[in-house]
Amino acid sequence: MRGPTGKALRTWTVTTVVVTLLGPLAGLLWAKIVPRVDYIVVQGKPLLADAEGQGPVGMDGRFALIVVLAGIGCGALAYLAGGRDNDIALVLGLAAGGIAAAFLAWKTGQQIGLTGYENAVRGAKDGTVVEGVARLRATGVVTFWPILAVGTYGVLELLVRRLPPGDRRQAAAGEPDEIGRGELDLQTASPGGDVDRREP
Repeated sequence: MRGPTGKALRTWTVTTVVVTLLGPLAGLLWAKIVPRVDYIVVQGKPLLADAEGQGPVGMDGRFALIVVLAGIGCGALAYLAGGRDNDIALVLGLAAGGIAAAFLAWKTGQQIGLTGYENAVRGAKDGTVVEGVARLRATGVVTFWPILAVGTYGVLELLVRRLPPGDRRQAAAGEPDEIGRGELDLQTASPGGDVDRREP
């Protein structure tokens, strides 16, 4: 497919795929930095060893931090790399990719060490302490990635004046140069006359 429509679809697809692929990496990072949370096995079921502890909250907080930074980073990079006339495709790609990436980060992180944890609980006697794995309780934070990616892109679009592709050059001598809000012709006056080329 050629033309503007084909280009928009390619941009949308590439953006979605690239952002989505970041999800599992974010999940691995989350599983690596989650705080330790211990469970006590009672009648074959794991119960929080410290119900008042901050471990579960810390798990949610660190996942939220990761997806917030990822969303802002994706939005900024998409803006810098996108150029003009790609806004809709890039925003759609950031939204779709952000949703997929956050979901994959969640599921990937929770799978790290899950088999070993379940085996330990299954074979443990009552009172045994077992270290838990990453677990997201505040699942609403998965929306932070797409929201912040799109939001960052939109803020940059509003605050930064992006030049059209053909205007990325310095004005040559004799071309209007913008000063303040007006235009001033900086062409050098011809010898023997003023800027209007009137004879003295």
